[in-house]
Amino acid sequence: MRNIKRIFIHCTASSRKTSIEQLLAEFKSRGWHAPGYHYVAMPDGRMVKLLDEEKVSNGVRGYNQSAINIVYVGGIDAKGRPTDNRTIEQKAAIVHLLIELRSRYPNALIMGHRDIWGANNPKAWQKACPCFNATREYGAI
Repeated sequence: MRNIKRIFIHCTASSRKTSIEQLLAEFKSRGWHAPGYHYVAMPDGRMVKLLDEEKVSNGVRGYNQSAINIVYVGGIDAKGRPTDNRTIEQKAAIVHLLIELRSRYPNALIMGHRDIWGANNPKAWQKACPCFNATREYGAI
């Protein structure tokens, strides 16, 4: 059993029309043997499981052995700029999943991908992902 220390929230940094098949093809094109995420929140609120929690995904380099990775489809505007464009359904699905995960991993930190470089230091972020302050938003879970 893996020792889960962090639950990372991500965005796909893609159109909200991106499909699961397109995500899987992207991972394959990168040469990854495992998907980047355990769970994907689709715009309609469906939560798609890509990988069992006991398996290691490719979400945050250097932290994957002890992490669960969740992504929402979206995160950029029509011009490709980072933006929080989660649907109401995605927000609800993520909260529901985080409550479930919290029951299994009570000591895990819930944080955005960018927070690994410093939650309050945008100049240190290597990515804007997930395009909102996940640490603050999910702090009460």
